[in-house]
Amino acid sequence: MEYTNRRGGAAAQQARGAVRGGTRRRQEEPDPLFLPWDRFSAWLHCICVVGFDLELGQAVEVSERHLSDCKTSICYLSFPDSNSGCLGDTQFCFRFRQAAVRKSSLGCFLDHCDRDAPVCLKRDQGHFYGYVYFRQVRDKSLKRGYFQKSLVLISKLPYVTFFHSLLKLIAPEYFEKQEPCLEAACNDIDRWPAPCPGKILTLPIMGVVMKLRIPTCYDKLGTSQLVQSTQSDSLVSIVLPTIHEVDLFRCFYPVFFHIQMLWELVLLGEALVVMAPSPAESSDTVLALVSCISPLRYCSDFRPYFTIHDSEFKEYTTRTQAPPSVILGVTNPFFAKTLQHWPHIIRIGDMKQTGEMAKHMKVKKLKNLKTLDSKPGVYSAYKPFLNKDEDIIKQLQKGVHQKRPSAAQNAILRRYFLELTQSFIIPLERYVASLMPLQKSISPWKSPPQLRLFNQEEFMKTLEKAGPQLTSRLKGDWIGLYRQFLKSPNFDGWFRNRRKEMMQKLEALHLEALCDEDLQLRVQQHTEVETVDLVLKLKDKLIQAEREQLPVRTGTLAKLQAHIEYVILSLPEDLQGILHKPSTP
Repeated sequence: MEYTNRRGGAAAQQARGAVRGGTRRRQEEPDPLFLPWDRFSAWLHCICVVGFDLELGQAVEVSERHLSDCKTSICYLSFPDSNSGCLGDTQFCFRFRQAAVRKSSLGCFLDHCDRDAPVCLKRDQGHFYGYVYFRQVRDKSLKRGYFQKSLVLISKLPYVTFFHSLLKLIAPEYFEKQEPCLEAACNDIDRWPAPCPGKILTLPIMGVVMKLRIPTCYDKLGTSQLVQSTQSDSLVSIVLPTIHEVDLFRCFYPVFFHIQMLWELVLLGEALVVMAPSPAESSDTVLALVSCISPLRYCSDFRPYFTIHDSEFKEYTTRTQAPPSVILGVTNPFFAKTLQHWPHIIRIGDMKQTGEMAKHMKVKKLKNLKTLDSKPGVYSAYKPFLNKDEDIIKQLQKGVHQKRPSAAQNAILRRYFLELTQSFIIPLERYVASLMPLQKSISPWKSPPQLRLFNQEEFMKTLEKAGPQLTSRLKGDWIGLYRQFLKSPNFDGWFRNRRKEMMQKLEALHLEALCDEDLQLRVQQHTEVETVDLVLKLKDKLIQAEREQLPVRTGTLAKLQAHIEYVILSLPEDLQGILHKPSTP
């Protein structure tokens, strides 16, 4: 049985293209023509069911056809390792490389949805996420003695909390009613609105209704706009306060004396492995690590659950070169030996059994880590750049003794990480903003001016008077931390994104300057050939502005289109006919 993204051939593609054609200003909402399974595809790539076959082992029973080259990875990643002993229901997630990047026919529309999303919630262009609901229960009627099956949602969206909540609704029903239930769920999803940031979304599924809001990049950092139930929401069954955040305090509790050091390791893109007793604890801890440097995006690879069958196993475990910049979550004891050469290892115990307060532990030496039976802790030779913040440790300890609610502890820790990351990134933001040319240097009849180059030593000098000491009480070697950060994939990814934003801003300012010019006078002063050249350049500018969704003022693109029309009408009729033909992007 397959649930495929059927989109209806070339004629339908042309129809969609026609609807999406024409001028669209950045401020306007696109209105695409949705075909069957388009809405489904905006949320999910496919739904898989992975079962256990005595002869074949793990096998995909229900899948979407385009995953034929990834089925092996999905099979192994959808089941816990045999040593995990996960009886009952277990939820976790994994992440794997997309074998071949295919251009979706919904690409333009999805890019529009992504535009206003925070960097951590944008679609993952090179990877898929797998969200798993695994059930293992005793069943004497089966040869193996156990019923073992996973329902898996494959998506480009990193909405871990949302998809786990969705699986809690779908999976139990599926295990009881089988495939008709899945078909009904897919049909429900195909009627959902698109996942557009900033909107309150009401999503019917399996007879209940979920209500949520996808954050935007314009939201105030450290706050969440809570979705409230109203009197008209009589059918709403579930209101989700967050779609992606994991419980940081619960994840870091076994090693929370070292949270500041872990923040540094993630910030610098160091090779990290999390060894945990189950995929649930492994994946939650890896996701917590990745999110602890928010709003900065973690730009290296990370695998919430990694197995020896993963296609990157040899690449990531080789001893012939230094471990890559990646965070791995593992549960197989085999990794204790295979990855013992890695510089930083986090050993997580069973979170469910963590009752007493974690004792103050020193960072352990790597040579003491021999098996997964080793005590929980951080095994590393790393020396942090910043002095330890004892206040946050005392605050969290006090909360444990006073039995402060877990949600409150989580909020305290999340606020701590946010303020630490902001203190670190603000001096960089301030310096990079100074690389932008002055607006008065922008001339409508010359190419936009170039950004100044990032000069490391020049930036370092700015830290003396405008460094993190303005917003953080922490002492230590901030300069050393910045120097190391500037070599990391996280800086490279951050600076590439900021540079792109500033280049687009320059293009937008140049476009606005063009629109403010008196083109009537310009046309009168130039030859026919020069006027035709002007039309072509203005058309190119319009296409670029629409394609890149440049941040121009409201009405700018309409004004530019009017300018183009005016200039064309000033030319002879034969040229008018040629220039009125639509340009090819």
